[in-house]
Amino acid sequence: MIVDLRPLAQDLAQRAGDLLQPTPDRHSARKLLLAEIELEYPTLGPAERAQVASWALALLEYDDFFGVEYVGDAFAGTAETEDTD
Repeated sequence: MIVDLRPLAQDLAQRAGDLLQPTPDRHSARKLLLAEIELEYPTLGPAERAQVASWALALLEYDDFFGVEYVGDAFAGTAETEDTD
């Protein structure tokens, strides 16, 4: 029997505000999602749990759940040239 796992990922993504509130990064979020999946859906195998967690993280990233991360100056190296006519 083939089970559609996408609704599980959507449910986790919708509940992410409560599940992942103290989580600052994607790595910690993945660990928490995997633990939640294991508790709620114990019949899923490791590969299925990993797939659901990956889909949930992809949905969260699409919705900018983790925010934008900048390293250094985003505008460095884009010097404007002055027109001195």
